[in-house]
Amino acid sequence: MQEIRRLFRGRLILADEVLEEGHVLTAGARIEAVGAGPGPTAEADEVVDSGQGYIAPGFVDLHVHGGDGADFMDGSESAIVTACRAHARHGTTSLLVTTCVAWKERILEVLRCCRRLRNQPEKTGSRVLGVHLYGPYFAAEARGCHPARPLRQPQPQEYAEFLEFADTIVTASIAPELPGAEAFARACRERKIRLNIGHSQATAEQVAQAIRWGARHVDHLYCAMSDKTKLRRSQSWPMRGGVLEATLLYDELTTEVIADGVHLSADLLLLAWKCKGCDRLALVTDCNRALDLPDGQYVFGPQDEGEPFQVRCGIALTLDGQGLASSVRGMDWMVRTFHQLTGRPIWEVVRMASLTPARIIGWENQLGSLEPGKLADIVILDPQLQVRQVYLGGQPLSTIPCGHASPG
Repeated sequence: MQEIRRLFRGRLILADEVLEEGHVLTAGARIEAVGAGPGPTAEADEVVDSGQGYIAPGFVDLHVHGGDGADFMDGSESAIVTACRAHARHGTTSLLVTTCVAWKERILEVLRCCRRLRNQPEKTGSRVLGVHLYGPYFAAEARGCHPARPLRQPQPQEYAEFLEFADTIVTASIAPELPGAEAFARACRERKIRLNIGHSQATAEQVAQAIRWGARHVDHLYCAMSDKTKLRRSQSWPMRGGVLEATLLYDELTTEVIADGVHLSADLLLLAWKCKGCDRLALVTDCNRALDLPDGQYVFGPQDEGEPFQVRCGIALTLDGQGLASSVRGMDWMVRTFHQLTGRPIWEVVRMASLTPARIIGWENQLGSLEPGKLADIVILDPQLQVRQVYLGGQPLSTIPCGHASPG
């Protein structure tokens, strides 16, 4: 079949600037050329003009649990497809299916599904790059909204079954203070699975040990992690840093923030940016199944075994209303919010939602920026950074903007 050639014209959000008048020429699934000016109209089968809006690379989400009523932990292909298509409406063209604390067989079900669906965007609607094995090896004191009963320490006979899916697991998270964490970390690294630190009460010294084991990323900065104040409850002096301080301190570590305007204030977002920079700080959604759904009660994790939570006034909360329960927003919301709260340039914020996460998981040669040779995953944004249309591998998706007002 002949490749369709599309010429995108307008304001380009590049990795290091906004080109006010530029073009992107795609041929089939790949970007063929990027440059200034209106571009070679005669070479295109179709011209797409962004008007006063923007042409951006597709967003890449490293940490996302579900959407449109489906949680990836429901363990079915239909749930994965439903959630992926929901996030495609918000500009996410690639993602890691993120698990949660659950029993072994349910996690294996998700791994089997993702192995079948990996990198088949024509089926899923957003490119499944693989799995983020997130739990069950978390600290009980830092479990957040995850189910409590399946929390456990890593056991080789169990995680050996998970690691049989090393072709599908891209990243794995662990609380490094748990007994057995080092063996799990080294087993992951031997299989080229990237190691994250998450839901942990570790000291900065324990984080430094985890870096020596191969840890290079920390999940949702500030959330469900130890810090100086929490650790002082067990040792008054000398005061010790926790996961938070270690993440900001060690250049080896990249990290991520949930920039929904609810989890973190502007000053915390700016502190993360100041310490890590746009090349080591990614935006993630940490979004649950309630994306694009009304207020009400839902379940985080498997529908039959997960943790109930409520959505009130568009905010996901634990049932007692005392804690946050992940987010209910897509990546376009995160981009708008980070931009508005921090005042950072739009190219920098989009980079944190595209090229930076792609680089963190080793996909920067294929995804994350408007460059020749890369996959033609493109998002058309209006001047208010709302999604107008999404192209996945050069093909337009039936994207209907959800009508969320910009925050702020």
